[in-house]
Formats: sequence, C-alpha cells, structure tokens
Amino acid sequence: MSGHHAHRCIADGLADELHLFVYPLTRGSGPRLFTDDAAPHKLSLADSASYENGVVYLSYRPQR
Repeated sequence: MSGHHAHRCIADGLADELHLFVYPLTRGSGPRLFTDDAAPHKLSLADSASYENGVVYLSYRPQR
C-alpha cells in the first residue's frame, strides 16, 4: 500500500493497525508517509521488535 493510501485510511478511520519497518539508512529526500498538512492522530504502540541487521519493526493502533 502506498503512503498516500495508508494516510487516507488512517484519516478516514479505516486502519486498525499501522505496521512500520524502520531501516537504518539515510535517503536524503523522498516521499513521506505523513505530509506536513496531515491532521494529527494519536497512536499507541501495540508491538515492536528489533533485528540483528538494525531493522526495527513497530506496530501502532489508532486511539479512538
């Protein structure tokens, strides 16, 4: 799912969870999951894990 579609699902209250994998590298510029004009949403951490290669998995649930 693209960042735009994920953002719309969260904004419309259609997302139950948000799963993110964070990779330890810098890319410079590029697409953002949340734009500067996006409405703020409260999320609570549901799960997390870290891996030997430095990747971190994060799972969030929207607070309703």
